[in-house]
Order: sequence, then structure tokens, then C-alpha cells
Amino acid sequence: MNKIERVNAAVRGEQVDRVPVSMWGHNYLKEWSAEGVAEAMLENYHTYDWDYMKFNPRASYHVEDWGARLQPSGDANRGPSFLSVPVQEQGDWRRLRPLDPTKGALGEQLQALRLIDADLKGQAYFIHTIFNPLSVAKYLVGNKFEPVQTSIEDNPGALRQALEVITETFMAYTQATLEAGASGIFYATTGWASTDKLTEDQYRAFGVEYDLRLIDAFKNAPFNVLHNCGDHILFDLLAEYPVHAISWAATAPTNPNLAEGKLHTSKAVMGGISEKTTLPNGSPQQVADEAHAALDLTGGMRLLLAPGCSIPPSTPQANLEAIVHAVRG
Repeated sequence: MNKIERVNAAVRGEQVDRVPVSMWGHNYLKEWSAEGVAEAMLENYHTYDWDYMKFNPRASYHVEDWGARLQPSGDANRGPSFLSVPVQEQGDWRRLRPLDPTKGALGEQLQALRLIDADLKGQAYFIHTIFNPLSVAKYLVGNKFEPVQTSIEDNPGALRQALEVITETFMAYTQATLEAGASGIFYATTGWASTDKLTEDQYRAFGVEYDLRLIDAFKNAPFNVLHNCGDHILFDLLAEYPVHAISWAATAPTNPNLAEGKLHTSKAVMGGISEKTTLPNGSPQQVADEAHAALDLTGGMRLLLAPGCSIPPSTPQANLEAIVHAVRG
């Protein structure tokens, strides 16, 4: 099987020659230009010969064109810090206007996708990270949950107006993403679809409605993934979103494991590697054992082996190689 055939078979629940695998994370030094982030993503992809690529842009790219300003850390192991944010009080939600998806930081990511597409030459899927509207709202206030939660309670009308603008902007942006060569979307909730942050009814009202509208804009792409981020996730609520695979921290004790997840969704399951503990801090043998446990839990069917979220930049190369060897023998 080639890489695309392998991923397609896994998504359909068919027999694979081996389980497809990929790992991804930030490069805090290189992700500040189209050329830099494309180089970092391709270096990771080619070093380990992953079966697919999850494009990992800087986490603030989606709010910079609305006026968020950040300072790079200059440290390979630490992300940037906010200098200013566009939403400082609840009335600021109403000031947002739709963005041109081809300009600014958004356009920069599109150029990176074109560079990646030119390198991969159709030999593997690569998917762009798009954050759901609530996640974008969180970054508009400085990557904080509390101001958004307050708006849900005290000023839902203003927040909904902002979520409409965000949804409109990223519906257009996902189309530009696919036109730039991406195979699909990695749609991330960044912890919102969790009882730690919202009740199920709140997520239905402020999450699901906008999620489904945005996903509808890219649902026909060949490879789309929902990333249900965090602990205590509302797995069942999102389990049948119209995507090809569900990604989550399946090794976290508060979440379903891979086998339980397969019982609650018809989609392929993505995960199995503990990116916060075993992967950065364990031995190569412990990492390999975790990979084998994921294969055992699923029988190697309808599985894409992956981290539960982005891996730390400090992850030892030997541990990533251990995953490759565990899957490919």
C-alpha cells in the first residue's frame, strides 16, 4: 500500500498492511514565516517518513489579522506571549469584521501549504489546522477561557455576533486552504468540548451550531479530522461529526480509551500516544509499549496512531524512532 491507500483503508475500517502513523508539534523558532514553518513540517515528515502530515502552524495565526500582537519567545521549547489582544471588553466582540482569507497571517499559512504541496507531490495527505469558532474567540482575549465563559453567561448576543464573523471568515479560509493543496482539515476544539469548561447544553448552543456550519464548508475533502482536545471530553456529543477520524487524548484517564472510542463512533480513531508524559519523558521501550497497547486495543483496525495533541519540541528523537519501529517492525 502507498500512504494514501493506507490512510484510506484505515478510515474505511479495512485491512491495512500496517497502521498509519504520524506525529506533529510546534517549531517555535521557525513557525514565523511561510518558508520557515513549511521547512519545519517537511523536516519532521521526511525524517520519520510519516504516513500523513498534520500541518502545525503557530497557534495565534488565526487571530493576528484581527489585531492580536505576540512576541516570539526566542526559545525552541517555549511559545510566544501576547503583547495585546483585540477583545479587551465584552463590547469589543461586536467590532469584529470578516477577514480576507488570502491576506496577512492567513495568507502566509496558505503559502506554506503551497510549498508543502510542491514537495509532497501528492504522495501523502497533509491537513491544515483550523480552530473552531470558540477556540478563535479564546485567542482573541489572550488564550483565556474565562472571558469567553463570562460572555456566554452575561452577554451571549455580543459573543454570538463574533462567532458569526469567525465562522464566516473560516468557512472562506478552509476553501482557500483546499485550493492551496491541503488534503483536508484538522479541526480543533482546544478544550472547549469538555465538562471542565462548559456544560453539554452550553456546548450545543455555542459550539455544535458553529462547528457543523464550518465543517460543512470542507466536508467533501478526502481526509478530515476532528480533534476533541482536553480532558473530560464530551466524546459522544461530537462522535458523529461529518469527518473521517476523531482525534483525542485517548490515554488520559478521564477520556475514553481507543477501544471505548471505537464503540461510540463509526469514524476512525486517532491517538494512542501520551504526548505529555510517555513520549517526552519515557524510555524508547515505554513508548514502543504504548504503541503496541494501542494496536492491541483496536486490533490495528480503524486506527491512525498519533499523539493525543501536539508533541513537545523537546521530545527525544529516539522516542519518535521507537514509534516508527513499533509500527513497521
